[in-house]
Amino acid sequence: MDFFQAIVLGAVQGLTEFLPISSSAHLVLVPWLLGWPPHGIGFDAALHIGTLAALLLYFWRDWVNVIRAFILGITDRRERKTFEYGLAWMLIIGCIPAAAVGFLAQDFIESTVRQPFTIAAVMVVFAIVLFVAERVGIRRRAMEQITIMDALIIGVAQAIALVPGVSRSGITITAALLLGLTRPAAARFSFLLATPIVLAAGSLQAVHLARGGMDSDAFTVLLVGVLTAAITGIAAIWLLMRFLQRNSTDVFVWYRVAAGLCVFLIALVDPG
Repeated sequence: MDFFQAIVLGAVQGLTEFLPISSSAHLVLVPWLLGWPPHGIGFDAALHIGTLAALLLYFWRDWVNVIRAFILGITDRRERKTFEYGLAWMLIIGCIPAAAVGFLAQDFIESTVRQPFTIAAVMVVFAIVLFVAERVGIRRRAMEQITIMDALIIGVAQAIALVPGVSRSGITITAALLLGLTRPAAARFSFLLATPIVLAAGSLQAVHLARGGMDSDAFTVLLVGVLTAAITGIAAIWLLMRFLQRNSTDVFVWYRVAAGLCVFLIALVDPG
């Protein structure tokens, strides 16, 4: 992989990880459409280090408050009554389904569902689900009204996002909307819930890369991709959080449908 490919894929990861259009799908489809050789799931996972940096930079105050409340709550009963302490437990419980599915099914996902036809179908199907959520969700509940059961349901939705084409932010925002959260609250909880999973994916891949060894050129190319993902990622979060304050997710629904249909037609005409 050269620097140009690393920059392109880093930008793709940074933008599509947070916009509800599926980063894993785009990281498979972009090289396929451009005729680049497959780079494998390892490079994709390494790019999560960049998107993790974006999440931590944007939501650092939230995480400082949550971690502080969780630590103090071990001994302080009053702290256990705060929203931040409850949020810490909701994030822990919400991450369990994705962690379990990732541990048990990663090899299966890598070998069976990273194909253009499958990704195209998944993009369209979950675009329709998001479209329905926009219309049936009451969108009145704030972050402070999220319950443990809500967190578990959204966490199960996040586990489904391991399938390329689903979109982690897309499916968790969809679930949150169906549960009645406002769009900004849905997006904020989605991003907070994603942080531990992205941290785990990036850390695991960093360990694999360190054990496998990398020459200086390969490391530099990877670093460029990670930095690009971080920069574009924080821009994507900033844009989406502001966009959802006054707008629906319909633009992403129609993008997913259009992109899915285009990929299906291209794969049909040129399966190679």
